[in-house]
Amino acid sequence: MTAVAAFTYPWDILGDPAAPARLRGLGADTAVLAAAYHSTTAITPRHPLHRVVHAPHSAIYYPPSRERWGDAALRPVPQHWCGAADAYGHAARQLRDAGLDVHAWVVLAHNSRLARASPEHSVRNAYGDSLSWALCIAQPPVARYAATLAAEAAARPGTSGVELESAGWYGHAHLHAHDKTSGVGFREAGRYLLSLCFCHACREGYARQGTDPGRLRVAVRDALEPLWRGELGAPGAEARDGDDWAAVQALLGVEKANATLRHRLATAREFQGGVIAAVRAQAGPGFRVVLHADPVPYASGANPGVVIGDALAAADGVVVPATAVPATLASHDGPLPPGAVVAANHQIVGRMGGRPDFTPPRGATEIRLYHPGLASGEDLRAAAGSVARYLASRGHREHDTVTERNSG
Repeated sequence: MTAVAAFTYPWDILGDPAAPARLRGLGADTAVLAAAYHSTTAITPRHPLHRVVHAPHSAIYYPPSRERWGDAALRPVPQHWCGAADAYGHAARQLRDAGLDVHAWVVLAHNSRLARASPEHSVRNAYGDSLSWALCIAQPPVARYAATLAAEAAARPGTSGVELESAGWYGHAHLHAHDKTSGVGFREAGRYLLSLCFCHACREGYARQGTDPGRLRVAVRDALEPLWRGELGAPGAEARDGDDWAAVQALLGVEKANATLRHRLATAREFQGGVIAAVRAQAGPGFRVVLHADPVPYASGANPGVVIGDALAAADGVVVPATAVPATLASHDGPLPPGAVVAANHQIVGRMGGRPDFTPPRGATEIRLYHPGLASGEDLRAAAGSVARYLASRGHREHDTVTERNSG
């Protein structure tokens, strides 16, 4: 059973025999190992062979199955920078040999390689711009791609679970390059409007929700224009600094805003349900499936917004930012289902804005550590102390629960 899981990349493990022991030394019992991941440049402060790794495009870290992918319109591209075709498999074996469970870390809608190569399958905003880092989950080829990818990762030998990142709407924020996009200070409401998709599938979706997609597109652009210009006192400007759903409604109008959210939530439920069903069919009973999520239903990005009850009805649990655990629990109507996971994701890299000296929030059933391979030695020492305190408190809670049962 997972209590503490640490995210890791194959290149953190390959060529470094000491890497799994460092994760165990942090108190981790599970490694969440990247199986399908977006482009990145990462440092490796303790690796004996390298210090910087550049992953130039979204890729899978194992050989793809020809039988699974056939003539699919979208298919993953294998990596070529880890020195082994099955980098995931080799790294997973090292981790298991050290006594760690292995969960496959699978990034779905965030894929700049495929969104650039097939812009017809990308999110397309109200201006007609292709968001070339974001696949649109309303499109059937994207849904089939995601389900096949997650099932293939679940089939990797020795894998006991999958953690699904960007398993939902990916949008304007959290981009992919040397981004120069902060000149206009949009907050959550503006980012929501910038993230609305107007591809053919989404236009049909808006129509099913009772709103004309052409008029909606014009309304979105009209609502955003004062924000682009930074005009105080312009229509909608009172919501410019808004960070909640009421601000979205103030910008777009209640009826239109609610229609977009209905489309996005229904699409996300169907998308996530299809991906999880494909994993269940591949892996069978006892295999863990969790979603990286945000309890704010209209959020988009690596942790896409979900209705927590819907997510827990399909998946075994959710991984949410540690600060979002209270909101996650509050948004759920009634007690959690038996065995449901609400994992608090702690950013432990101080120079990336994290807090390695942390206390997990009440109600979290597990914790995640992001990301030991990127952290300084100072951060790792502080994080190890935090984990030790967490495990000690967890042991006391479990002991008290057993005592109460026995006395009853």
